[in-house]
Amino acid sequence: MHYLYLAVVAAVAAGIIAGFAAPGFAKGLAPLGTGFVNLIKMMISPIIFCTITLGVGSVAKAAKVGKVGLIAIGYFVVMSTIALAIGLVVGNLLHPGSGLHLDPASAAKAHQQATGGEGSTDFLLGIIPESLLSAFTEGSVLQTLLVALLAGFALQKMGNAGKPILRGIEHLQKLVFRILSMIMWAAPVGAFGAIAAVVGNTGWAALRSLLVVMVGFYLTCLVFVFVVLGAVLWFGARVSVLRLLRYLGREFLLIVSTSSSESALPRLIAKMEHLGVSRSVAGITVPTGYSFNLDGTAIYLTMATLFVASAQGSPLSIGEQISLLVFMIIASKGAAGVSGAGIATLAGGLQSHRPDLVGGVGFILGIDRFMSEARAVTNFAGNAVATVLISSWTKEFDRTKATEVLAGREPFNETTLLDDSPAPEPAEDSRPTADALT
Repeated sequence: MHYLYLAVVAAVAAGIIAGFAAPGFAKGLAPLGTGFVNLIKMMISPIIFCTITLGVGSVAKAAKVGKVGLIAIGYFVVMSTIALAIGLVVGNLLHPGSGLHLDPASAAKAHQQATGGEGSTDFLLGIIPESLLSAFTEGSVLQTLLVALLAGFALQKMGNAGKPILRGIEHLQKLVFRILSMIMWAAPVGAFGAIAAVVGNTGWAALRSLLVVMVGFYLTCLVFVFVVLGAVLWFGARVSVLRLLRYLGREFLLIVSTSSSESALPRLIAKMEHLGVSRSVAGITVPTGYSFNLDGTAIYLTMATLFVASAQGSPLSIGEQISLLVFMIIASKGAAGVSGAGIATLAGGLQSHRPDLVGGVGFILGIDRFMSEARAVTNFAGNAVATVLISSWTKEFDRTKATEVLAGREPFNETTLLDDSPAPEPAEDSRPTADALT
């Protein structure tokens, strides 16, 4: 897997060169990246089902699962609100888009492609699959999550009679992760195609014209991850965010090359369990966070909104910004798992507050692909931090194992993506005295 890591780096560099040297040829390479991401997405539903069913089914008391879920949802709401507020503050300081005087009529066609987001009622009803099996064929994370929770609770009620089924699902999980490990060897091809197509389509023109909002967004994401999340992780679990992010380095490279945090979801679950997070907490927190803990998307929504308004010479008032923040807290929860959902949510926010600005959504599409990388990385970092925090708060975190893993003395098994032996039970008192987590 070390060679695979280097191959992905080389593929990204080659894709950038190809995009500038032969833009016409590079544009035609987009299906390579799309195909690789689709292969990864193909594995998400079975992995989530196996992980959550095993996690919930192995818990003796259903109340334990409910406790983890409530803590996770509460934390996600608070952090998303903080991310939205930070995006508004930075946007007002930078005034992105001011002085551009863009004509929204030129973006009408792009806006038509960006709209079409669903309402909150449709979103909630969409969590319920048409049938038990359709949750796996529709590719909806929330539908799979619902079915897996129901299956896990059912296995709890079955008691000893459900143990053979749990063992069967454990074997199925090993098969699924083995398939995923095989798919990962196509990562260099997918990364090369995705990067080459973006550079070939966009070039330097869009980067120059939208440099302010891009740089501002990247810096805001960095501050949020290393300052906000870093402080929360340290004071909440006494774990260094730098060590945690270094442990997840390969996953970040995969996300940057595909601009999709979904591509690293299965590996995040596996790595959190290897780190010392209990199976039940990892199985509930990670998939839920992918739908409800979108810190990068929250920052993007507020900054993009301010950019669109300023670029058309109609900046939002403070009252409108606060109202928009409340709307985005709810709307951003449905902006996961679907390509272009962030753009659709942005259009929905403008439609509800300033319909005259909706046509300007098309302006952001030129650099959305570049911003989606930082968005995906921030979302991923937020979910990794949340998983460690929640496992620590619920005393489901093996600190001794985490110390060894973060110090590099217990490497992750890149072949199976699974631990061959179960982790020892965490101590009742999960607070460290002086360990190597820092």
